[in-house]
Amino acid sequence: MIRINLLPHREAAKKARREQFFVLAGLISALALLIVFAGYTLIGTAIGNQDGANDFLKKEIAVLDKQLDQIKHLKEQTQALLSRKQVIENLQRDRGETVYLLSELVKQVPEGIYLKSLKQDGLKVGVSGYAQSNARISALMRNIEASQWLRAPQLVESKAVVLNGRRINEFSMNFTLTRSKQEEAGKEKK
Repeated sequence: MIRINLLPHREAAKKARREQFFVLAGLISALALLIVFAGYTLIGTAIGNQDGANDFLKKEIAVLDKQLDQIKHLKEQTQALLSRKQVIENLQRDRGETVYLLSELVKQVPEGIYLKSLKQDGLKVGVSGYAQSNARISALMRNIEASQWLRAPQLVESKAVVLNGRRINEFSMNFTLTRSKQEEAGKEKK
């Protein structure tokens, strides 16, 4: 009987399987490393692209913020110019009021009344003075009410005083100055 020793053949087969296992493990490891490397590369590229997009957006936002600041500054300048224009228009409109006021007071103050002070605050006017009698003060109030430039007289105070040895009435009153019809019509058109 021939004896065949199969141990070396089995050893060779085991060795071949072991080598095949290590080669496959090495190939799988290399493939896994390649996949991981490709994943990191793709993710890194995507992050880089997103960072680039973010940087671009930040630059554009900074440009837009500068433009918004310029717009805000221009709006402030425009508002300042409009307020200056309004002041100039008011001065232009009001420049004749003092003339009208003094002209009307000359016409409306009856004899026997002497004005000692006149104070204007916008359209409100306050006067004080001396009158020979309360009837003269009443006449002044009626004249003011009838005037086209003066309205709403209000007597604040009237008291008897002695001035230079004469008994007279000291008074103070307030009234309002009205705008002309042309100025009001021009204001309504705007």
